[in-house]
Amino acid sequence: MERLGTGIGWRPEIADAVERMPGIDWVEAVAENVCPGHLPDSLRRLRERGVTVVPHGVSLGLGGADRPDADRLTALAERAEALGSPLVTEHIAFVRAGGSLTASPRLEAGHLLPVPRTRDALDVLCENVRIAQDSLPVPLAVENIAALICWPGEEMTEGQFLYDLADRTGVRLLIDVANLHTNHVNRGEDPSKALAELPLEALAYVHVAGGFERDGVWHDSHAHPVPRPVLDILTDLASRVCPPGVLLERDENFPEPAELETELTAIRRALESGAVARVKTQLRERRDEAPAPVGAGGQGDETGAAGATRGAFGLPHPEGADGARQRLGLAQAALLSALVAGTPVPEGFDRVRVGVQARALAAKRADVVAKVAPELPVILGDEYRTAFLGYAQTHPMTAGYRRDALTFAEHLLSAGHPGDARARRELREWWQERSGPAPRSRRPAHRLARATRRVLLRR
Repeated sequence: MERLGTGIGWRPEIADAVERMPGIDWVEAVAENVCPGHLPDSLRRLRERGVTVVPHGVSLGLGGADRPDADRLTALAERAEALGSPLVTEHIAFVRAGGSLTASPRLEAGHLLPVPRTRDALDVLCENVRIAQDSLPVPLAVENIAALICWPGEEMTEGQFLYDLADRTGVRLLIDVANLHTNHVNRGEDPSKALAELPLEALAYVHVAGGFERDGVWHDSHAHPVPRPVLDILTDLASRVCPPGVLLERDENFPEPAELETELTAIRRALESGAVARVKTQLRERRDEAPAPVGAGGQGDETGAAGATRGAFGLPHPEGADGARQRLGLAQAALLSALVAGTPVPEGFDRVRVGVQARALAAKRADVVAKVAPELPVILGDEYRTAFLGYAQTHPMTAGYRRDALTFAEHLLSAGHPGDARARRELREWWQERSGPAPRSRRPAHRLARATRRVLLRR
């Protein structure tokens, strides 16, 4: 396994600071935000200095019921080649549902949602991972995600699910210790038990990030400092294995560079504490020459927790993946529809938690649309967020965020909003500029012709 060292998530907002930070061995860039033919100057300079760049995908949806989209896989492969990356990473999540598989409308979550830890979901995920592995020029690593909600009828713990996934596919694992903490708070799952069940020999690297707690729910925001419990989980992991790489993630609310460097220092100290504990354990085991008792559940013990998992769930479902895909697709479509389209919450789910997740998805959608189309908050002012959240209640996202921004503008204009005539005119012009097959010409003669046509149409 390639040693990566200590890294940080590269984002355009902190690109200059990342270039100047001492002790940065590698960076990770969101794959969908990188154009292979036009790499940002900052990433190009980092590569020239020998800093490794890893593309991190967020939209493949390997945990979804459909097979991975060939165009998305091609795009991910192109980014890995353009960046000279030693591996690429994605998430164990679904991000869309519906469509021909379920004969229902296609819906986009705009966020990473958890897959049920069932045999059906595992069969589908394993096949999807193999398809992705065959399409990529470098090894693939997949990340555990944070979750606000639990699926009813789950058959495995997270550690067991990841163990079988790695065992059946050979895929590497990207372990996010912040997500283990999130699932501890939100789902009552023991992060130490999860680590004990993982095949740590498959570890590619580790994510560390911050969040916040509100009303007993932990939100994995990537916009707050890394809390002590997350660092403690990192120390626990490092006491079991030496991570090939560790990376600090920050996506929003970027602090001063000095604060990021302080967080990196805390991460290094957590790793050092774990390394000391690991050495002490190794020395103690050498002194204790007695063999481990049968059934002790060690990492190499097939009768322990991980071994029991392999025996119970290691083989594909006898019906094959097609039946599993349809069952999984129906379940995911029903949940996503409840989250983004206001349909009834499927039986077995916590209705309060589904409501929290639905509001979080709408808020994230409003934030991302504001970044993709920054003119909208400027045109609408303080009305933007209220207007968008009202729109989102009855208009689930069916394509990407750029299409969502245009549909939102169309919705407002068709309803005669905004009330201010000047703002409505600016919004109409913004929409007309972007809704056609090509940008409208800004030449004076063409602009005059368009204005004349609008006047004639009004008559």
